[in-house]
Amino acid sequence: MPPTSPQIHLEQVSLAAPVGLHYLLQNISFEVFRGDRIALLGASGSGKTSLLRLLNRLDEPSQGTIYLEGQALRQIAVRRLRQQVMLVLQEPKLLGMTVQAALAYPLVLQEVSQSKIEQRLQDWLERLAIPQDWLERNELQLSLGERQRVAIVRALVAEPKILLLDEPTSALDVGRAEAILQVLSQNSNLTVIMATHQLDLAQRFCNRVFLLHQGELVQDVASKSLDWQQLRETFRRQEQLSASEWS
Repeated sequence: MPPTSPQIHLEQVSLAAPVGLHYLLQNISFEVFRGDRIALLGASGSGKTSLLRLLNRLDEPSQGTIYLEGQALRQIAVRRLRQQVMLVLQEPKLLGMTVQAALAYPLVLQEVSQSKIEQRLQDWLERLAIPQDWLERNELQLSLGERQRVAIVRALVAEPKILLLDEPTSALDVGRAEAILQVLSQNSNLTVIMATHQLDLAQRFCNRVFLLHQGELVQDVASKSLDWQQLRETFRRQEQLSASEWS
C-alpha cells in the first residue's frame, strides 16, 4: 500500500511553448508516492522531457501548481530542490571537469567532508562498475554511453529523494542498462521517473506507466495491467507514420 500523502502532486499543470500559441503540456494532474518507479512513455514530442524539466524547475509551469511533499515547488529554493530532485539528461555534460571532479561536485556543494566524499564515490563506482581509469578522463575522452553512466553515478552520490531520468540508457547495451536499473531498484525509498523509448526495460523496472500524447496525460496505469504488446504495436505504427511524413 502506498503512503496516503503523495511525494509529488501536479494540479492542472500546463506549459506553453516558448514560441507560438500551442502548449507543450496541457492540464497534467497526477500523484507520485515515495518509491514509485514510473515510466514516461509516448512518441517523440509528446511532452516527456518537458515534464521532467518542470519537476526539476528547469522550466516553470504556465498554469497550475507542482507540489513536493506538500510544498509548492516555486516556494523551494532551486539549489535545495535540486539536491532532492536530481535530473539526468540524455546527453549529459561534465562542465569541463574530470570524471572524478564531476562526481564529487554535488557533494562539494552540500559541504560534505572530503573523507565522506571519497567513501561515497568509491561505493557507487563499485556498484555501477565504473572503471578507476575513467576518473582522470574528461568529457571528450568518454563516449555518450560512458557519460550516461557517469551522470547516473553523479546523481546517486548526492542521495536524492527523487531521480529523474531522460532516456538515461539510450546509448547503453541492454545488459548494462538492466544492471543499472537493477541497482536503482534495490533502494525502495528512491522514487524514479524515467522517460524512455525502451519498452522492455520500462516493463521490467517500472511499477507505473504514464502515457503521454501531444502534451496530455492520457493514461496512468499499473505496469502489470498494461497490454505491452499492443503498446509496442502502437508505437511501431507511429514511428512508421512519422518516417513516411519525413520522406
